[in-house]
Amino acid sequence: MSAAPTPEPSPAPAWVARCVEDFADHLSRERDRSEHTVRAYVGDVRACLTWCAANGSHGLTDIDLATLRAWLGTLASGGAARATLSRRSAAVRTFFAWARRSGLLESDPALRLASPKRARTLPDVLTREGATAVLDIAAVAADDEDPIHLRNRAILELLYATGIRVGELTGLDVGDVDRSHRIVRVLGKGRKERMVPFGQPADEAVATWLEHGRPAVLTGDSGPALFLGRRGRRVDPRQVREVVHALLRHVPDAPDLGPHGLRHSAATHLLEGGADLRMVQELLGHASLATTQLYTHVSLDRLRQSYQQAHPRA
Repeated sequence: MSAAPTPEPSPAPAWVARCVEDFADHLSRERDRSEHTVRAYVGDVRACLTWCAANGSHGLTDIDLATLRAWLGTLASGGAARATLSRRSAAVRTFFAWARRSGLLESDPALRLASPKRARTLPDVLTREGATAVLDIAAVAADDEDPIHLRNRAILELLYATGIRVGELTGLDVGDVDRSHRIVRVLGKGRKERMVPFGQPADEAVATWLEHGRPAVLTGDSGPALFLGRRGRRVDPRQVREVVHALLRHVPDAPDLGPHGLRHSAATHLLEGGADLRMVQELLGHASLATTQLYTHVSLDRLRQSYQQAHPRA
């Protein structure tokens, strides 16, 4: 006898669908959030409202703080990680704040919705020697003048020189790079623009790519994109991650890092070299100084490890 088929989940009530659709429209049109951000927020809010509807709520006005806490409690008892709980509660707080401002609610039930703080683990970073080694490896590979190897070298140099995010790098156009002043114009989170300087090694690598690499793969589909793949299309974050992982595999004892690891490394090395914390915050495009302060902990942690290894009475 065959097993009974698993029932399909009940569709969300009409009021949930309307609320989610209006919230998504607000995020994309009024807040100009990225497609990825809208999708993440909408998914979390839909899950919350659907749970509330399944547990007796017939509209937004039926949802109170106790209901939202019960929803979080259900997630926690189901094994959700603290980071997941923090992200979902943040999305729900954003939604209910919008609902109150929009006149859908007279008061905000999520105003006092707390969530467990995310455990802040120190990110892995390259040593200065490790960073130099991977950049040297990329430079040696580029000696064969293969356009993709020239591109890879320019990508590595620019990522480490600027500390920009991989999405910011792949979004760069040729016109965003001002080589005369060694500054790159970056469009960051929330579509906020910032100017980030870079040094001579990155400038030389980008110049070689622009003069010898990019023209070799340029096609009618390339548009103004700075970095291209072999078929002439704008390079995507996945390709950049593969490049970074592949090159770092050739560095002995280096952690397995992606582009974000180069960002962590650049920030840590800047602070270790005496850069001002607020200057690093501006370079990285952090909205909060508290985010940048994480890198001071990385530096202190490495200092502590060195002290314990070297001092006879540590």
